Amino acid sequence: MNYTRISINTATPAEARSRVMIIYTGGTFGMTYDETGVLIPFDFSLIKEQLPALRNLFLEITVVSFTQPVDSSNISPEHWKAIGEIIFENYNSQDGFVVLHGTDTMAFTASAISFMLPNLAKPVIFTGAQLPISQPRSDARENLITSLEIASAKLNGKPIVPEVCIYFDYQLLRGNRAKKVESMHFDAFESGNYPVLAKAGVKIDYNVAAISTPSGGSLKLLSRFDSAVSILKLFPGISPSMVEAVLNTKGVKAVIIETFGAGNAPTASWFVESLKAAISRGLILLNVSQCPGGMVEQGRYETSKTLAEIGVISGGDITLEAAITKLMLLLAEFDISGTRTKIGVSQAGEMA
Repeated sequence: MNYTRISINTATPAEARSRVMIIYTGGTFGMTYDETGVLIPFDFSLIKEQLPALRNLFLEITVVSFTQPVDSSNISPEHWKAIGEIIFENYNSQDGFVVLHGTDTMAFTASAISFMLPNLAKPVIFTGAQLPISQPRSDARENLITSLEIASAKLNGKPIVPEVCIYFDYQLLRGNRAKKVESMHFDAFESGNYPVLAKAGVKIDYNVAAISTPSGGSLKLLSRFDSAVSILKLFPGISPSMVEAVLNTKGVKAVIIETFGAGNAPTASWFVESLKAAISRGLILLNVSQCPGGMVEQGRYETSKTLAEIGVISGGDITLEAAITKLMLLLAEFDISGTRTKIGVSQAGEMA
């Protein structure tokens, strides 16, 4: 994948206090209008003119842009790999990273990157915008300025937020705990099962107790993904043929079952037998709730007890976005048995 690279020192002539890399992938954030009224990618060499407040951050900024910006609806594991490699290759020279990404699949990418970089000990802050930076009422300016401040923030010489996060609309969320929940308002993301890591007001108030602590090992990069994953979303009246079509999809290795409430599903014999047959063929079945908050508790109700008995794995309080990306990575790194063992265990703070 091709990139362009620009260096910007917002501290000149003073000395920069931190070095932060911005990775621009595409999305609404970086679009601006040309003289004919057509939306084109923003020229980051002009960023100090668009955002004069950057000079107050005293940063040495490196912008790495995808040569061809990607709408987030077109994001694929290849783009996750590219982002992960950029972070890994520049890790020692930077104090933190800000990834500009379209909002629609930002939670998927943030989740993927959190699993790709074991032993991460520096901030990787995803952000974006609901309106292009060129618009007068755009949320892009505040989102970027605060993301840069968080990515460069240190306490006693150590990063305050050494993990993959999403910053949006004055809130910092753990990346693999976040979901996009709003398409028309600025508060686009929420984290139903994990506390907010920071809130930005007059000052940035960090929830230190909720922020992860680095493991101490050296950074690793896991960049292989196996997309042999499918989703079975349950609804009243779902037909046997539809369930069978998903479970018998050629090449599929794991199916996420989006269940009701605390992990409940139909108890009809045909449904249970379909799941049992799939498990006997070696298929991994992961139970994830359709609810944005709460968690799967297999066995709490009779309608989920059967799932536990036949070998469906509880996803606990994991989000769908984290479940998909985690499965893709595990399937590429381990065999079916290894994936089945690890999928229910937290890898990067994505589940309790």
